[in-house]
Amino acid sequence: MRPIFLCGFMGCGKSTVGKILAKKMGCQCVDLDKYIENTAGMSIPEIFDKYGEEHFRKLETEALAAFADIGGVVATGGGALLSEENGNVAKRSGMVVFIDTYFNTCYGRIKNDPNRPIAYNSTREQLLERFDYRRPLYLAHSHYVISGGYPPIVIASKIQKLYKRFDFGQG
Repeated sequence: MRPIFLCGFMGCGKSTVGKILAKKMGCQCVDLDKYIENTAGMSIPEIFDKYGEEHFRKLETEALAAFADIGGVVATGGGALLSEENGNVAKRSGMVVFIDTYFNTCYGRIKNDPNRPIAYNSTREQLLERFDYRRPLYLAHSHYVISGGYPPIVIASKIQKLYKRFDFGQG
């Protein structure tokens, strides 16, 4: 099975949908942020504090490349598919789906979360600016867009249907 990469803003539902989708498809679900934490031996806030965001983004690129040939569902971090390089790796390797969730919904899920250093250290206005900046990049680096307004089980079912008819030669 070729991988399915889920992308979108922090709090859009990637991890929740990813777990449901993987169960429906009988495969593994990898949370890219948790994979990076396990590989680095420290939490994301610790990585940010000790090495900075640029180093964390490098770890994301390495992790995406590691999963390029592994099947399953990969719930990427909110910033993982912003770069052209990461977007291309994901699109060539599998199917990329952008879970397009309204900002207010995402914000309600991420505000005051100390495990999300960018969200925790930003104002609502700063996060909205980041959301507006990122959305076109998610669109550019995805094969499909699904509204995050549906229940997670519905989103997972829609993605499963897309996967069944996806042409992996289009990368």
